[in-house]
Formats: sequence, structure tokens, C-alpha cells
Amino acid sequence: MTLILALLIGIIAGLRAMTAPAAVALAARFHGWPLENSPVAFMAYRFTPWIFLFTAAAELVTDQLPSTPSRKVPVQFGARIVMGALAGATIGAAAGAMLMGGIAGIIGAVIGTLSGAAIRSALAARFGSDRPAALIEDGIAIVGAFLIVSAV
Repeated sequence: MTLILALLIGIIAGLRAMTAPAAVALAARFHGWPLENSPVAFMAYRFTPWIFLFTAAAELVTDQLPSTPSRKVPVQFGARIVMGALAGATIGAAAGAMLMGGIAGIIGAVIGTLSGAAIRSALAARFGSDRPAALIEDGIAIVGAFLIVSAV
């Protein structure tokens, strides 16, 4: 189950790069995930969740801007992979499977990035505007992240 959750949080990172680590850091901090003595222990530190939460909120705003580059350009894609790896590794570390969780998070981030872009484009074409598609994607990312970390 841990690897499935790590894969799913990676998919969330593919949709919204900063939402996944924000949700994981909040859960790690406030639900006492056993991350001590692991390389991702910092995810449960006092200020980490708030830093990620701030960046996630900023991402929700900047994603709506017409100047925001495609999630498939190398920098954007890379950031989603890194955040998927971090979030997946954190979920994995809570169950003693950090490396496998990180790998699952990377796979999920690639799936989420590519499928999210395709689905959003299709929705934007159907709506005749990108904004409703973006808002739907925001909602899916936020609710999905909450449900995933609640299941850990």
C-alpha cells in the first residue's frame, strides 16, 4: 500500500509540483510520521510544512498566469520529478521503504505531468478557456493530496 500511495503522491506532484510536498510535510509534522534518523526527517521539522505550503499557494496563483511555461519544459518537468521523488520518499520513509517510495514518486510524477497536461488541454479545448480546466486540476491536486496523506 505504501508504494501505491507514493506513486499517487507523485502523480499529484505532476499536477502541482509543490502541493505534494506541502501535503506530505504537513502530515509528517502533525501526524507524527516516524521520519527520525532518515534523510527526509527535515520534512517534519517545525517550519518545513509552512515553507512548502507557501510555495504551493504561490504555485496555484502563478499557474493561472499566461506567461507560465508548460509543465513539460525541462525545468518544470524536472521540478515535478524532484518533488515527486521527495514526497514519495517521505511516504516511503514513514514505512521503512524510502528508496522505493522515491522511485514510485518519480514514476508518478512523470505520469501526472504527461497525463495532467493532456487532460488539461482537452478540458481547456472543451471549455474554450484554460481557467476552468486549471481550477479543476487545482481541486483534484489538493483533494487528492489530502486523501493520500490521510491514508498513510
